[in-house]
Amino acid sequence: MPVINRIAEFHRDVTEWRRDIHAHPELLFDVHRTAALVAEKLKEFGVDEVVTGIGKTGVVGVIKGRKSGSGKTIGLRADMDALPIREIRDHPYKSKTDGVMHACGHDGHTAMLLGAARYLAETRNFDGTAVVIFQPAEEGGGGGREMVKEGMMERFGIDEVYGMHNSPGIPVGQFALRSGPTMAAADTFAIDIEGLGGHAARPQRCIDTTLVGAHIMTALQTVVSRNIDPVESAVVSVTTFQAGDTFNVIPQTARLTGTARTLSADARDLLEERMGEIVRHTAAAFGAKATLDYQRLYPVLSNHALQVEFAGSVAAQIVGDNVDMEMPPVMGGEDFAFMLEARPGAFINIGQGDTAYLHHPEYDFNDEIIPIGCSYWARLVETAMPAG
Repeated sequence: MPVINRIAEFHRDVTEWRRDIHAHPELLFDVHRTAALVAEKLKEFGVDEVVTGIGKTGVVGVIKGRKSGSGKTIGLRADMDALPIREIRDHPYKSKTDGVMHACGHDGHTAMLLGAARYLAETRNFDGTAVVIFQPAEEGGGGGREMVKEGMMERFGIDEVYGMHNSPGIPVGQFALRSGPTMAAADTFAIDIEGLGGHAARPQRCIDTTLVGAHIMTALQTVVSRNIDPVESAVVSVTTFQAGDTFNVIPQTARLTGTARTLSADARDLLEERMGEIVRHTAAAFGAKATLDYQRLYPVLSNHALQVEFAGSVAAQIVGDNVDMEMPPVMGGEDFAFMLEARPGAFINIGQGDTAYLHHPEYDFNDEIIPIGCSYWARLVETAMPAG
């Protein structure tokens, strides 16, 4: 596996950074310690410019090649935030913050991009500019959207942008990506129902919100099975149902919440429209009232064809033929989508091996893949902007 020798030499250093970040997880935009560590390391590496506070708590580093004015500017992005999950594995670098852990590998993503920044700042073996982007609040906060809104792409002159995520189940030493829609639009919804509460022994004098909620929850599944084109993909999941406080009272109100996922703009529009109609009319059939609050969070992550071909060819430099260029799309969301709406680029998956899956309390990033990921980032910059 032809990882870069210099990167292999400091594999242990990157592992130590990763485990330090793992032991001190932070949520959403509250990544102050992690951002400070990132900024400190970038300055230590001799990165030309280090800017903090982009997208509230994001960090951007600018690394100029041998002829920084002659080539283009490539952005490389990693995410920094953790999840509100209690870690159950016991290892020396276990989370020191109860109820918070790096269950998605953002500690590894940050560490690998730091390792690549160290190498690129040392060697400068490219003509152009590499911009390393450390983003907060990927896990539901829209940190990528905030960085784009603040004009990051224009401020640093970014021409193309690339992202990477670890993938349990894909063997170590493999990459996977695809052109076009790759990860789903991730939306949330809340349904508030109002009926007529009363004694549970006299349901005929009530409008039962639990019954209404149950019918709405069932009917919502018909949007996917009977309204969305069968060749499209969509998911509607009701994940909470809150109603009542005791056994002998029919509650006056009920609330359902959940998530909706789609892989196209048309399916997203149809899903929201039909959900609203089902909620209103199902409730009305029982004499109740119900409203749908549908919030669009992350758009579809859609990779750009030319950049996918390029990213795949770079990955092949590291792992040979072990690059799947036609991975199936997944219904998880990813706010790197906002950056891909602003600039052409590609999001690639790096094999994590046979480990616990993402967002699981036993998950841990596989440090074995660090040299592979760092080498991918470094070769991407050197290949995109070869030194003359």
